[in-house]
Amino acid sequence: MQVITTPIHDLLIIKPRVFADARGFFLETYNSKTYEKAGININFCQDNLSKSQYGVIRGLHYQLAPHAQSKLVSVVQGTVWDVAVDMRASSPTFGHWFGIELNDVEKTQFLIPQGFAHGFSVLSETAIFSYKCDDVYNPNLERGIRYNDAQLNIDWKIPAEKALISEKDSKHPTFDDADKNF
Repeated sequence: MQVITTPIHDLLIIKPRVFADARGFFLETYNSKTYEKAGININFCQDNLSKSQYGVIRGLHYQLAPHAQSKLVSVVQGTVWDVAVDMRASSPTFGHWFGIELNDVEKTQFLIPQGFAHGFSVLSETAIFSYKCDDVYNPNLERGIRYNDAQLNIDWKIPAEKALISEKDSKHPTFDDADKNF
């Protein structure tokens, strides 16, 4: 497993070892001992899968403390543009975002710690997206930021006329108006 840092402290790109041959491939998607050896000590307790079609933009989502969530995300099938926004008030990159393409060919993982909002757009015909969380879903602390916030200016890699946004996500506040307690 290779761990790659990003321009935003604590956001990590993880390249798992993939064993491929004529029959297909095998990879270990998560092993707590391997992650601990790499300095990643997160106790994941919930796994989620979503399936979406081309043009879907999900996010930007997060949970407030004390039930903030770290996420380890990857793509099982298809391709997505994955984005994390730093919401940690004391961070030098507060309000900055980082994006990475994740797909089922490279099998790259993206580790998003607590204190970040997260979202993704689907670039392939469909995508199955996987994420591990270190706290369970808490609807009372669930929050979001508008995907098209002008201050963040995120390029979702989807033409505006093809974007598919849920009603809930289209009503999230801007970054400046969003609840933050990180």
